[in-house]
Order: sequence, then structure tokens, then C-alpha cells
Amino acid sequence: MLVAPSAVAQEGERVQVQIVTDEPDAVLAILAKRAASTELADSDWKQLFDSEGYRRLKKREESMHRPFTEEAFKAFVMSPELYAQADKLQETLDAWKQADLTRPANLALAYLPEDATIKATIYPAIKPVENSFVFEVDTNPAIFLYLDTEKTKEDFENTVAHELHHIGFGTACPPREIAADTAKQPERVKMVRKWVSAFGEGFAMLAAAGSPDVHPRATATQEQHERWDMDMGQFYQNRLELDNFFMKILKGELSGDKADAQAFTYFGYQGPWYTVGYRMDVVLEGAIGRQKLIQAMCDGSVLAEYNESVKGITGPRGLPPGKPMWSPEIIKALTVVKPEKTPKAEDKPE
Repeated sequence: MLVAPSAVAQEGERVQVQIVTDEPDAVLAILAKRAASTELADSDWKQLFDSEGYRRLKKREESMHRPFTEEAFKAFVMSPELYAQADKLQETLDAWKQADLTRPANLALAYLPEDATIKATIYPAIKPVENSFVFEVDTNPAIFLYLDTEKTKEDFENTVAHELHHIGFGTACPPREIAADTAKQPERVKMVRKWVSAFGEGFAMLAAAGSPDVHPRATATQEQHERWDMDMGQFYQNRLELDNFFMKILKGELSGDKADAQAFTYFGYQGPWYTVGYRMDVVLEGAIGRQKLIQAMCDGSVLAEYNESVKGITGPRGLPPGKPMWSPEIIKALTVVKPEKTPKAEDKPE
């Protein structure tokens, strides 16, 4: 009998998270039959192709206009490469099933506005492409996590916390007035505001760690830990690169698909959207506190708050020469001017 566990973490009505493993369970059942030299039946493949995980994976790939057929997936499942990993895949899935989803949900909530909610289904997946992603965030949020045999239960929980933070952030941010203001702005300003929101990757790294005192890659492999430290060492160069990127957009030198293409290069393995965003958030949490940091990330004032926080920092461990702060033109593009309150008649001076 195949097991399709569903672990649910709830905090009132704010959190509804479950894990569905019917797709990898079905794949591993097929691999187990192969190992036992048992003939596969049509019902084995039906169990796989009718699984919720497979059906939603297929829907996502087709929405991206990528070929995804049962015949191709059968060939993948029957490949000698996958068969050779069967034991490690089963061991990894068993470990992930023991994850406490309450912990990553609470980590995400700690760095979200009070009105944010988290609803998601997590799908560990055995699939040809070794990537992880979110799907249908606005309607039925799904988090697909490639079943990586190198990822421990602890690192799985860290990744879940990161993705849950993204989902929860989107339920409350940006505030309606900010979104309404953005809709009225010129395309250059819209583009800058759009990509400033990509610093949410660094914010999610901080949330998943739990605090600035915990290394954001503490649960990862030593190689991944060292890679993060190396990339963080490029903070000032990367911050300047992003400043130039935003300025080119505002000057009209970069727009449309070309701007998007360049912005996507800053994701990388864990590129500047992660490292620069994380470093700014750590600085701000120390300078203005967590709640004000959350507000700044939510309303888009994070770069302005960062500029204020690093003013006057000097010395050998201070800011390097050049442009230590974000350009004023960028800050202006992100600033929402609130209409002045019209004084009531009784408030007017005589």
C-alpha cells in the first residue's frame, strides 16, 4: 500500500501547510518492483499519473509551454540512472516526511506583517529537471521541491521556510496604496519598483535562518556554506552593480525584455538579489528593529532606510569609498508621496 501523508501546521487561520508525497511514493514503488524483479502492471503507472503531485507538475510544465508526456516520464522513471539512486531517494523522502512543518511556518511568520497568511501544499518531486519552484501562488499555492539526496531534513525545513515566506509576503505586500501608486507611475518607475521587490530573496534567507545570529546557510553543505560567504564578500561590488542597473532603467538606457533579462542574471545560484538583500536586512534589523524592517520591505522604503542607517559609518571596517549608498534618483522613484491632508474649517487660523 502506498502512503500519502499529509502533515498540517496551523496557527489559527493564518497558516495552512501540508506535504503531499504521492508522486515520489508512486515512483519509488515502481523502482522497488524493479529491484524485486516483479513485473510492472498498468495500475502501477496509473497510480503515478493519477497522483496529485504528478498532475500539478504536468500542469505547471504545460503552462510554461514545455513538453511533458507520460511516455517521456516513463522513460525517465525506467532509466538506469534513477534506478541506481532508488535507495538514497527513499532514505531522503523518509527523512523529509519527518520534518516538522510548524517550525518553518513560524520562522516565516516572524518576518511577516501581522495580516499576512500562509497557505501552501509542499510537493517533494522525483522528476527529470533538478529544480524547485512555486506554482499558482495566487490561487492554490504549491511548492515543488526536487528530491535532492544531498538535502537533509534540516535543510529541507530551511528551504520550506524560505518559500513559505515568499508566499506569506505576497498576501500582505505591497499595501494597496503602494500598489495603486505604482500603477500610476511611468514604466521606468514601475520597472525599478518591480525589481527592487526581488530583494525579497534576501529577506526570505533571513527569515528562514531565524535571526541575524544564525548563518543563512547553516543547514546546507560545507561547500554551499563557503560559497555563500564568498559571494557575501562581493557585497559592495554587487550593490554598486545593482545601483547602476536601476539607474540605467531610470535613464531609459535599459527597458522591457532586456531589463528583465539582466535582472534575472542577479538571481544566479544565490546571487545579488539574495546576498545584497540579506545584508541590507541584517543592517536594518540591527538599526531600526525587526518590525520596522518588515514595514520597509513591505512598502518599498528599504533602500531609503538603508541609506539612513549607514550614514556616518567610517573607519577601516566602515563603508568603502565611491558610492556607499543608493543613488537619490532611485530613492525618489521608490518614494510614494502621500497627499496632504486638507485642513478642516475649524483648523484654519483666524
